[in-house]
Amino acid sequence: MIKGLAITPPVIGRISIGRMVEKNGKRLPEKDDQFTITTQIQTREGWLPHPLDEALRQEVQGKKLRSIPVTLPFNDPDLNLRAEYTFFERKSGRPLCSGDGEICRRRTDQGLEQLPCPSPDLCEFGAHDLCKPYGRLYVRIGEEDELGCFVFRTTGYNSIRTLAARLRYFHAISGGNLATLPLELKLRGKSTTQSHRAPIYYVDLTLRAEQSMEDAVSHARETAKVRENQGINQAELDKVAHAGLLNTQFEYSEEEGLQVVEEFVPEGSAPPGNAQPQSAQGLSQKLAGKRQANQS
Repeated sequence: MIKGLAITPPVIGRISIGRMVEKNGKRLPEKDDQFTITTQIQTREGWLPHPLDEALRQEVQGKKLRSIPVTLPFNDPDLNLRAEYTFFERKSGRPLCSGDGEICRRRTDQGLEQLPCPSPDLCEFGAHDLCKPYGRLYVRIGEEDELGCFVFRTTGYNSIRTLAARLRYFHAISGGNLATLPLELKLRGKSTTQSHRAPIYYVDLTLRAEQSMEDAVSHARETAKVRENQGINQAELDKVAHAGLLNTQFEYSEEEGLQVVEEFVPEGSAPPGNAQPQSAQGLSQKLAGKRQANQS
């Protein structure tokens, strides 16, 4: 296996709750109040719709697509939802830093270093709204491709926090059988003080509307046993997927980084004036000084 190559779930399509529009000669993100399922092909007009998008819209009879029946590719919650604080370079899309709130991997003049990760609010390197939580949820839609996934990308705390909680809860109540649990993505709305009471939308993961929790868990356990008897080794799949993620420094390419910057990072997000993000060495020294001051 090539070292440094990200071995991530095969992506055959995208799920979004927004789109890119052109205004005054610039491509800008525009929020939406429904799901859109697309292929991985992008034209000047935007991402091309996936055939499943039209099929699901026919089922809701012209209403907005606000729920999608899905299953998960893995039993491990942390394989289905990948999330960390990430800082992408705006021009190239190159990931410069990625951390979990405790430890980060950062590109510096000395190469890739492991440093403390104080989270975006306390990190001078990722200040000015440059470092954001970045989550990728992998799901399966339909039965056409048993290993192919659709990915929902987000930098929203509401979606990441809700999805992380749901995955862990469902993992617990199903006896670890997440991959055979019938679920659906659901779009929810809320308003906050920060949104000036305007509605904001985030993604939730729930049991399907027509099934009770008892029926869904029973189905998941029975299906897991059937698959095991048929020779499908879900535990080994999870193990291989985990090993693939450890094969690289960063899980995402510069191409993906450019897409994230375009869709989620406001164009005005940049250090003021000619200021640059503080060097990794300077930041680590400052954090060390703060820790010593707190201990004294």
